[in-house]
Amino acid sequence: SMKDIEAIGKDSDFVFIGLPHGHAMKVGKALENLPVRIIDLGADYRFHDTSVYEAWYHVPHTHPDAKRVYGLAELYREEIRDAKIIGNAGCFTTASILALAPLARQHLIDVNTIIVDAKSGVSGAGRSPKQANHFPELYDNFRAYNVAHHRHTPEIEQAVTDLSGEATVINFTPHLVPMSRGILSTCYATLKEGVTPDFVDAAFEKAYGKEFFIRLLGRGGYPSTKEVRGSNFCDIAWHIDERTHRVIVLSAIDNLVKGAAGQAVQNFNIACGFDEKMGLDFVPMYP
Repeated sequence: SMKDIEAIGKDSDFVFIGLPHGHAMKVGKALENLPVRIIDLGADYRFHDTSVYEAWYHVPHTHPDAKRVYGLAELYREEIRDAKIIGNAGCFTTASILALAPLARQHLIDVNTIIVDAKSGVSGAGRSPKQANHFPELYDNFRAYNVAHHRHTPEIEQAVTDLSGEATVINFTPHLVPMSRGILSTCYATLKEGVTPDFVDAAFEKAYGKEFFIRLLGRGGYPSTKEVRGSNFCDIAWHIDERTHRVIVLSAIDNLVKGAAGQAVQNFNIACGFDEKMGLDFVPMYP
């Protein structure tokens, strides 16, 4: 009940919310006049423009004036430090936005040529039993889903628009892979005229050279999900196709760690002024 939520809020410095979309705003509204701070792992506080949220999630946004920031640690660290509400970034979005951000920020790509083709392990669908996620259906199988309609599309568009200053529309296609955890995102974009491979290398180095949780595998590298499994790392590499004048960025994360709980802890550490690696600098599991 809301009485319980208020009691928890009065007794807490931070509240983490892990509810289906539409429910976190009720909690946020109930706690808005208390000093408690909030990290929401769902979508309710991820959008600057609540009409975008309403269009994609099909529920009314009941807390549009909430003081919130987008919780993608490496890109919005300064805003996260003092935020009342942090809308923890989604899993596909974390992998894809981190892959595209350096290029968008340095204006190296035409932002309206972006195609994101991503694959996720089945844990991304949650724990509710569904026939499609049943082992005999899933195993030895590979398919796309929600083509042109996946709810992480506007989240990627929002971040690229924000970083580049240019209105952005993308194509995003998610796929389900027969593995329990991990995301590999392959992002394509046309380079602007005159952009050389060195510009691209420099943009990634400038953006992430000092980031602990982003490991740059460089131009020509190949991230893989097993190398980030069970960790908060995001591995990124890029390839330049001189023939088509496109850049192809590859990004791998564990959808349950950097794509969810680990990112929430990283945001919490930033917001509390703790060492960002606290509780997160364990060794990935391989294999």
